Amino acid sequence: MSSSFLSSEEYDERAHQQYNEGNFDGALATLHEGLALYPNAVELHVGVGYARLARDEYAWARRSFEEALVLDPEHEDGLAGLGETLLRFGHVDAAKRVFARVRALGYEDDIELMQQIGRALFREDEFTEALEFFEVAVRQTPDNAEAVALVGYTHHRLGQDDAAVDALRRALKIDPGFAEARIYLGNLLYDRGDLEAALYQLDQTQPEDHWDELGIWRLIELRKSHLRLPDGDSSFEPWEARLAELAPVIDPTDEMLNDLETRFNEQDAQEMREQLELFSTLLTQLAGDREPEAAHRVVGNDERSYDGTWDEIVEQMRAATASAAQRTMQEFMQSEARRGFALTGMLIPAADAESFLRGCADAGLLRIVH
Repeated sequence: MSSSFLSSEEYDERAHQQYNEGNFDGALATLHEGLALYPNAVELHVGVGYARLARDEYAWARRSFEEALVLDPEHEDGLAGLGETLLRFGHVDAAKRVFARVRALGYEDDIELMQQIGRALFREDEFTEALEFFEVAVRQTPDNAEAVALVGYTHHRLGQDDAAVDALRRALKIDPGFAEARIYLGNLLYDRGDLEAALYQLDQTQPEDHWDELGIWRLIELRKSHLRLPDGDSSFEPWEARLAELAPVIDPTDEMLNDLETRFNEQDAQEMREQLELFSTLLTQLAGDREPEAAHRVVGNDERSYDGTWDEIVEQMRAATASAAQRTMQEFMQSEARRGFALTGMLIPAADAESFLRGCADAGLLRIVH
């Protein structure tokens, strides 16, 4: 049924509802329908920009935000959206200028807008600038637990763990039921080796509070080591059930193909080894007196550097953790991959040292210098 009788505000409201439901295609259709009737409606152009952003259509998103700003150069949501789009294109300095304009126009009291900009900067690893916007939000509403927690998350990414712990504890004092902050604090304390404090925090969460496996595995581990609970204790059942829910569902076709690939590799392994042996001498001769491959250097977010081969670097990182003696290198990579996913939402491979380190770099957890 035609909805041409709707006002531009009603089109915007309907599209906003669809957007919040994750129906980005529907939101976009609604906005375009509204723009056909109200081509100068700034809010509709801005809405199209955010719908395009959600669909990763950055060029189209930028165009929509720019069209909105032609109509209203001081529109705060249009400026914020344009800045976020510029970040996606790698135009970091230009984005920061746009965000600075938002503050200069007097929108610092818009807490949601400050947090939105801060999150956009955070996602692009611009942690120092992100912290500025999160701190603006805290100054405006010091009793806002989410704003305080965002400050804590950012301090952690800046390697300022003491400040991160203080901020997260402050957030939990404001809102003791803030599960996300409590889980983050528990994992942070675990990484610092403060295992009793980590257990105290994680033990106050419920299985449904967790959306990744890392905190659950750590809680089970800490309950076993500190509370002396045996394997199979009935208290683990709801946590193990949650782990099963969080485990990725394996498509039967993928499982079959993986099985076939494994069998094929096993059959051909000997032949491949023989071929490699056949070529090894030739490769050695071709290498001649060339210099050995340069060692790699990796720098963590805490500015600690590691040098050596990929395997040596991961081993150094493992040795630097409090639980090094209890974990193999493979277990360390798997644990850190889960932690990285919890922090960034990015999947990090853990099959070998090089792919693990490159995945961590892509997630912003470290830098590969060379």
